[in-house]
Amino acid sequence: MNKILLNGIGRIGKAILRIALQNKSFQIVAINELNENIQNIAYSINYDSTYGRLNDKFIANGNMIKNNNTTIKILNFKNINDIDLKSLGIDIIIDASGSKLDINLIKQLNIKKYFITHPNKNADINVILGVNDKDINTHKIISTSSCNATSLLPILKLIDDNYTIKYGDVATIHPLLNHQKTLDSQCISSSNREVECNFEFGRGSLQNIIPSKTTTIDACSLIIEHLNSDILSSNSFRVPTNVVGAINVTLFVDKSTSKEDFISLCEKFAKNQKDKIIYNNYEPLVSGDFQASEYTTIVDHRYTQVIQNKMIKFVLWYDNEWGYASKVVDIVSKVI
Repeated sequence: MNKILLNGIGRIGKAILRIALQNKSFQIVAINELNENIQNIAYSINYDSTYGRLNDKFIANGNMIKNNNTTIKILNFKNINDIDLKSLGIDIIIDASGSKLDINLIKQLNIKKYFITHPNKNADINVILGVNDKDINTHKIISTSSCNATSLLPILKLIDDNYTIKYGDVATIHPLLNHQKTLDSQCISSSNREVECNFEFGRGSLQNIIPSKTTTIDACSLIIEHLNSDILSSNSFRVPTNVVGAINVTLFVDKSTSKEDFISLCEKFAKNQKDKIIYNNYEPLVSGDFQASEYTTIVDHRYTQVIQNKMIKFVLWYDNEWGYASKVVDIVSKVI
Protein backbone atom coordinates (compact mmCIF):
# COMPACT_ATOMS: atom_id res chain seq x y z
CA MET A 1 0.00 0.00 0.00
CA ASN A 2 1.30 3.45 -0.92
CA LYS A 3 2.33 5.62 2.02
CA ILE A 4 1.36 9.27 1.87
CA LEU A 5 2.59 12.43 3.54
CA LEU A 6 -0.08 15.11 3.90
CA ASN A 7 1.49 18.57 3.90
CA GLY A 8 -0.86 20.92 5.78
CA ILE A 9 -3.88 20.10 7.94
CA GLY A 10 -6.05 23.17 7.34
CA ARG A 11 -9.61 23.06 5.99
CA ILE A 12 -8.79 21.08 2.83
CA GLY A 13 -6.11 18.94 4.48
CA LYS A 14 -8.46 17.91 7.26
CA ALA A 15 -11.22 17.00 4.80
CA ILE A 16 -8.74 14.95 2.74
CA LEU A 17 -7.61 13.10 5.88
CA ARG A 18 -11.15 12.34 7.03
CA ILE A 19 -12.11 11.01 3.58
CA ALA A 20 -8.85 9.07 3.24
CA LEU A 21 -9.51 7.32 6.56
CA GLN A 22 -12.40 5.59 4.78
CA ASN A 23 -10.33 4.86 1.66
CA LYS A 24 -8.40 1.58 1.59
CA SER A 25 -6.25 2.24 -1.49
CA PHE A 26 -3.67 4.34 0.34
CA GLN A 27 -2.59 5.31 3.85
CA ILE A 28 -1.61 8.70 5.26
CA VAL A 29 1.30 7.88 7.55
CA ALA A 30 2.63 11.38 8.22
CA ILE A 31 1.39 14.96 8.43
CA ASN A 32 3.71 17.94 8.06
CA GLU A 33 2.21 20.95 9.81
CA LEU A 34 3.67 24.20 11.12
CA ASN A 35 1.48 24.00 14.23
CA GLU A 36 3.76 22.30 16.79
CA ASN A 37 0.98 21.55 19.30
CA ILE A 38 0.23 17.89 18.57
CA GLN A 39 -2.66 17.78 21.02
CA ASN A 40 -4.26 20.69 19.19
CA ILE A 41 -3.75 18.93 15.84
CA ALA A 42 -5.53 15.82 17.17
CA TYR A 43 -8.30 17.98 18.62
CA SER A 44 -8.85 19.90 15.36
CA ILE A 45 -9.12 16.62 13.43
CA ASN A 46 -11.49 15.06 15.96
CA TYR A 47 -13.90 18.00 16.18
CA ASP A 48 -15.08 20.10 13.27
CA SER A 49 -17.74 22.81 13.52
CA THR A 50 -18.92 22.10 9.97
CA TYR A 51 -18.68 18.33 9.55
CA GLY A 52 -19.02 17.17 13.15
CA ARG A 53 -16.89 14.87 15.29
CA LEU A 54 -14.96 11.73 14.45
CA ASN A 55 -16.26 8.54 16.03
CA ASP A 56 -12.78 7.01 16.16
CA LYS A 57 -10.94 9.91 17.78
CA PHE A 58 -7.21 10.56 17.62
CA ILE A 59 -5.08 11.05 20.72
CA ALA A 60 -1.63 12.63 20.89
CA ASN A 61 1.15 10.18 21.69
CA GLY A 62 4.66 11.66 21.59
CA ASN A 63 5.28 12.89 18.06
CA MET A 64 2.32 10.92 16.71
CA ILE A 65 -1.45 10.90 16.74
CA LYS A 66 -3.24 7.56 17.04
CA ASN A 67 -6.73 6.11 16.97
CA ASN A 68 -7.95 2.50 16.91
CA ASN A 69 -7.01 2.02 13.26
CA THR A 70 -4.34 4.54 12.32
CA THR A 71 -1.03 5.94 13.53
CA ILE A 72 0.20 9.17 11.93
CA LYS A 73 3.56 10.81 12.58
CA ILE A 74 3.50 14.60 12.99
CA LEU A 75 6.33 16.64 11.46
CA ASN A 76 7.03 20.38 11.70
CA PHE A 77 9.22 21.31 8.73
CA LYS A 78 8.96 24.66 6.96
CA ASN A 79 10.65 23.20 3.88
CA ILE A 80 9.33 19.91 2.50
CA ASN A 81 12.80 19.16 1.05
CA ASP A 82 14.24 18.93 4.57
CA ILE A 83 12.11 15.87 5.42
CA ASP A 84 13.78 12.45 5.30
CA LEU A 85 11.09 10.91 3.11
CA LYS A 86 13.02 7.68 2.58
CA SER A 87 13.15 6.79 6.28
CA LEU A 88 9.38 7.32 6.46
CA GLY A 89 8.81 5.22 3.36
CA ILE A 90 6.85 8.03 1.68
CA ASP A 91 5.68 7.29 -1.87
CA ILE A 92 3.36 10.25 -2.43
CA ILE A 93 2.88 13.77 -1.06
CA ILE A 94 -0.45 15.58 -1.04
CA ASP A 95 0.27 19.27 -0.53
CA ALA A 96 -2.71 21.01 1.05
CA SER A 97 -0.65 23.79 2.61
CA GLY A 98 -1.69 26.44 0.08
CA SER A 99 1.90 27.70 0.12
CA LYS A 100 3.78 28.99 -2.89
CA LEU A 101 5.89 26.16 -4.26
CA ASP A 102 9.26 25.85 -5.96
CA ILE A 103 8.57 23.24 -8.64
CA ASN A 104 12.29 22.71 -9.26
CA LEU A 105 12.76 21.65 -5.62
CA ILE A 106 9.75 19.33 -5.83
CA LYS A 107 11.23 17.63 -8.88
CA GLN A 108 14.25 16.69 -6.76
CA LEU A 109 12.15 14.71 -4.27
CA ASN A 110 12.58 10.95 -4.54
CA ILE A 111 8.88 10.07 -4.57
CA LYS A 112 6.36 8.75 -7.12
CA LYS A 113 3.85 11.61 -7.14
CA TYR A 114 3.36 15.10 -5.72
CA PHE A 115 -0.22 16.42 -5.67
CA ILE A 116 -0.90 20.16 -5.31
CA THR A 117 -4.36 21.18 -4.12
CA HIS A 118 -4.53 24.45 -6.03
CA PRO A 119 -4.00 25.45 -9.68
CA ASN A 120 -0.36 25.62 -10.70
CA LYS A 121 0.78 26.48 -14.21
CA ASN A 122 4.20 24.91 -13.56
CA ALA A 123 2.85 21.50 -12.57
CA ASP A 124 3.30 18.65 -15.03
CA ILE A 125 -0.48 18.62 -15.42
CA ASN A 126 -3.57 20.26 -13.90
CA VAL A 127 -6.33 17.66 -13.51
CA ILE A 128 -10.09 17.81 -12.98
CA LEU A 129 -12.04 14.60 -12.66
CA GLY A 130 -14.37 14.10 -15.60
CA VAL A 131 -12.36 16.41 -17.84
CA ASN A 132 -8.78 15.18 -18.30
CA ASP A 133 -8.16 12.47 -15.72
CA LYS A 134 -7.13 9.81 -18.25
CA ASP A 135 -3.48 8.93 -18.82
CA ILE A 136 -2.10 10.99 -15.93
CA ASN A 137 0.10 8.22 -14.55
CA THR A 138 3.09 9.46 -16.56
CA HIS A 139 3.19 12.74 -14.61
CA LYS A 140 4.94 13.30 -11.29
CA ILE A 141 3.71 16.76 -10.22
CA ILE A 142 -0.07 16.91 -10.48
CA SER A 143 -2.27 19.88 -9.61
CA THR A 144 -5.85 19.02 -8.62
CA SER A 145 -6.95 22.56 -9.59
CA SER A 146 -9.44 24.52 -7.43
CA CYS A 147 -12.86 23.88 -5.92
CA ASN A 148 -14.50 26.38 -8.29
CA ALA A 149 -12.88 24.98 -11.44
CA THR A 150 -13.59 21.42 -10.28
CA SER A 151 -17.28 22.32 -10.21
CA LEU A 152 -17.39 24.45 -13.35
CA LEU A 153 -15.15 22.82 -15.95
CA PRO A 154 -16.92 19.44 -16.35
CA ILE A 155 -20.15 21.18 -17.40
CA LEU A 156 -18.29 23.74 -19.56
CA LYS A 157 -16.58 20.90 -21.41
CA LEU A 158 -19.88 19.06 -21.84
CA ILE A 159 -21.52 22.16 -23.31
CA ASP A 160 -18.52 23.07 -25.47
CA ASP A 161 -18.25 19.54 -26.87
CA ASN A 162 -21.93 19.52 -27.85
CA TYR A 163 -22.84 23.14 -28.63
CA THR A 164 -19.52 25.11 -28.84
CA ILE A 165 -19.24 28.00 -26.37
CA LYS A 166 -18.86 31.41 -28.06
CA TYR A 167 -18.68 33.58 -24.93
CA GLY A 168 -20.27 33.97 -21.52
CA ASP A 169 -20.07 35.09 -17.92
CA VAL A 170 -19.44 33.29 -14.63
CA ALA A 171 -20.13 34.59 -11.12
CA THR A 172 -19.03 32.48 -8.16
CA ILE A 173 -20.75 32.84 -4.79
CA HIS A 174 -18.14 31.57 -2.37
CA PRO A 175 -18.26 30.89 1.39
CA LEU A 176 -15.87 32.82 3.60
CA LEU A 177 -12.29 31.60 4.06
CA ASN A 178 -9.80 31.66 6.95
CA HIS A 179 -7.78 34.59 5.60
CA GLN A 180 -10.82 36.88 5.87
CA LYS A 181 -11.59 38.94 8.97
CA THR A 182 -14.55 38.60 11.31
CA LEU A 183 -14.54 42.39 11.90
CA ASP A 184 -13.11 45.25 9.84
CA SER A 185 -9.31 45.16 9.87
CA GLN A 186 -6.33 45.97 7.67
CA CYS A 187 -6.05 44.86 4.06
CA ILE A 188 -4.96 41.30 3.25
CA SER A 189 -2.14 40.26 0.94
CA SER A 190 -1.86 37.03 -1.03
CA SER A 191 1.48 36.01 -2.53
CA ASN A 192 -0.14 33.07 -4.36
CA ARG A 193 -2.53 35.40 -6.19
CA GLU A 194 -0.02 38.22 -6.47
CA VAL A 195 -2.23 40.56 -4.45
CA GLU A 196 -0.28 43.09 -2.43
CA CYS A 197 -3.19 44.43 -0.40
CA ASN A 198 -6.84 43.50 -0.86
CA PHE A 199 -8.93 46.17 0.88
CA GLU A 200 -12.24 44.31 0.59
CA PHE A 201 -10.98 41.13 2.31
CA GLY A 202 -10.04 43.29 5.29
CA ARG A 203 -13.74 44.04 5.84
CA GLY A 204 -15.93 42.06 8.25
CA SER A 205 -16.77 38.75 6.58
CA LEU A 206 -19.84 38.08 8.73
CA GLN A 207 -21.39 41.46 8.00
CA ASN A 208 -20.90 41.80 4.27
CA ILE A 209 -21.19 40.28 0.84
CA ILE A 210 -17.69 40.97 -0.43
CA PRO A 211 -17.01 41.33 -4.18
CA SER A 212 -13.77 39.99 -5.53
CA LYS A 213 -11.90 38.90 -8.61
CA THR A 214 -11.68 35.15 -9.19
CA THR A 215 -9.01 32.92 -10.73
CA THR A 216 -11.59 30.28 -11.71
CA ILE A 217 -11.40 30.86 -15.46
CA ASP A 218 -7.60 31.00 -15.34
CA ALA A 219 -7.67 27.60 -13.59
CA CYS A 220 -10.00 26.23 -16.27
CA SER A 221 -7.74 27.48 -19.08
CA LEU A 222 -4.79 25.52 -17.66
CA ILE A 223 -6.75 22.40 -18.60
CA ILE A 224 -8.78 23.47 -21.67
CA GLU A 225 -6.79 26.30 -23.18
CA HIS A 226 -9.50 27.97 -25.28
CA LEU A 227 -11.92 28.25 -22.33
CA ASN A 228 -10.18 31.35 -21.05
CA SER A 229 -10.78 34.98 -20.12
CA ASP A 230 -10.91 35.99 -23.79
CA ILE A 231 -14.39 34.45 -24.06
CA LEU A 232 -15.48 34.10 -20.41
CA SER A 233 -15.78 37.02 -18.01
CA SER A 234 -15.91 36.29 -14.28
CA ASN A 235 -16.16 37.70 -10.79
CA SER A 236 -16.80 36.43 -7.30
CA PHE A 237 -18.80 37.28 -4.19
CA ARG A 238 -17.74 36.10 -0.73
CA VAL A 239 -20.79 35.47 1.44
CA PRO A 240 -21.13 34.85 5.20
CA THR A 241 -21.69 31.09 5.05
CA ASN A 242 -19.23 28.45 6.22
CA VAL A 243 -19.38 26.01 3.31
CA VAL A 244 -21.05 25.22 -0.06
CA GLY A 245 -20.59 27.58 -2.97
CA ALA A 246 -22.70 28.37 -6.01
CA ILE A 247 -21.79 29.43 -9.55
CA ASN A 248 -24.14 31.46 -11.72
CA VAL A 249 -23.34 30.70 -15.38
CA THR A 250 -24.53 32.38 -18.58
CA LEU A 251 -23.23 31.02 -21.90
CA PHE A 252 -23.86 31.90 -25.53
CA VAL A 253 -23.36 28.90 -27.81
CA ASP A 254 -22.93 28.32 -31.51
CA LYS A 255 -25.30 25.39 -31.97
CA SER A 256 -29.02 25.78 -31.25
CA THR A 257 -30.46 23.87 -28.32
CA SER A 258 -33.43 23.87 -25.95
CA LYS A 259 -33.92 23.58 -22.22
CA GLU A 260 -35.13 20.02 -22.64
CA ASP A 261 -32.13 19.07 -24.78
CA PHE A 262 -29.66 20.60 -22.33
CA ILE A 263 -31.24 18.83 -19.35
CA SER A 264 -31.23 15.57 -21.31
CA LEU A 265 -27.52 16.06 -22.02
CA CYS A 266 -26.80 16.54 -18.31
CA GLU A 267 -28.92 13.51 -17.38
CA LYS A 268 -27.11 11.34 -19.93
CA PHE A 269 -23.71 12.35 -18.57
CA ALA A 270 -24.80 11.65 -14.98
CA LYS A 271 -26.17 8.24 -15.93
CA ASN A 272 -22.96 7.14 -17.65
CA GLN A 273 -20.34 8.71 -15.36
CA LYS A 274 -18.04 6.45 -13.33
CA ASP A 275 -17.28 9.05 -10.66
CA LYS A 276 -19.49 11.37 -8.63
CA ILE A 277 -19.23 14.52 -10.73
CA ILE A 278 -22.54 15.80 -12.16
CA TYR A 279 -25.73 15.61 -10.11
CA ASN A 280 -29.00 16.99 -11.47
CA ASN A 281 -31.16 18.63 -8.82
CA TYR A 282 -34.87 19.43 -9.12
CA GLU A 283 -35.79 19.66 -5.43
CA PRO A 284 -36.45 22.93 -3.53
CA LEU A 285 -33.10 22.90 -1.69
CA VAL A 286 -30.74 25.50 -0.22
CA SER A 287 -26.95 25.60 0.10
CA GLY A 288 -26.75 23.66 3.38
CA ASP A 289 -28.54 20.71 1.79
CA PHE A 290 -25.48 20.08 -0.38
CA GLN A 291 -23.02 20.04 2.52
CA ALA A 292 -20.68 17.01 2.39
CA SER A 293 -21.89 16.06 -1.09
CA GLU A 294 -19.21 14.26 -3.09
CA TYR A 295 -20.86 15.45 -6.31
CA THR A 296 -19.01 18.59 -7.36
CA THR A 297 -21.08 19.78 -10.34
CA ILE A 298 -24.60 19.94 -8.95
CA VAL A 299 -26.78 21.47 -11.67
CA ASP A 300 -29.87 23.06 -10.15
CA HIS A 301 -32.35 22.72 -13.01
CA ARG A 302 -34.95 24.84 -11.21
CA TYR A 303 -32.93 27.74 -12.64
CA THR A 304 -31.96 26.28 -16.00
CA GLN A 305 -33.04 28.44 -18.93
CA VAL A 306 -32.35 28.49 -22.65
CA ILE A 307 -33.15 31.83 -24.32
CA GLN A 308 -33.69 31.99 -28.08
CA ASN A 309 -31.93 28.64 -28.51
CA LYS A 310 -28.45 30.12 -28.08
CA MET A 311 -28.17 31.37 -24.47
CA ILE A 312 -27.86 28.76 -21.73
CA LYS A 313 -28.33 29.93 -18.14
CA PHE A 314 -27.88 27.64 -15.11
CA VAL A 315 -26.74 27.46 -11.48
CA LEU A 316 -24.22 25.04 -9.94
CA TRP A 317 -23.77 24.05 -6.30
CA TYR A 318 -20.64 22.47 -4.80
CA ASP A 319 -19.18 21.80 -1.38
CA ASN A 320 -15.97 23.80 -1.61
CA GLU A 321 -14.26 21.76 1.11
CA TRP A 322 -15.60 18.19 1.35
CA GLY A 323 -16.66 17.91 -2.29
CA TYR A 324 -13.34 19.21 -3.58
CA ALA A 325 -11.34 17.08 -1.12
CA SER A 326 -13.25 13.98 -2.23
CA LYS A 327 -12.09 14.60 -5.79
CA VAL A 328 -8.47 14.99 -4.62
CA VAL A 329 -8.74 11.57 -2.96
CA ASP A 330 -10.39 10.11 -6.09
CA ILE A 331 -7.61 11.44 -8.34
CA VAL A 332 -4.87 10.15 -6.02
CA SER A 333 -6.61 6.75 -5.95
CA LYS A 334 -6.63 6.59 -9.76
CA VAL A 335 -2.88 7.00 -10.17
CA ILE A 336 -1.45 4.80 -7.42
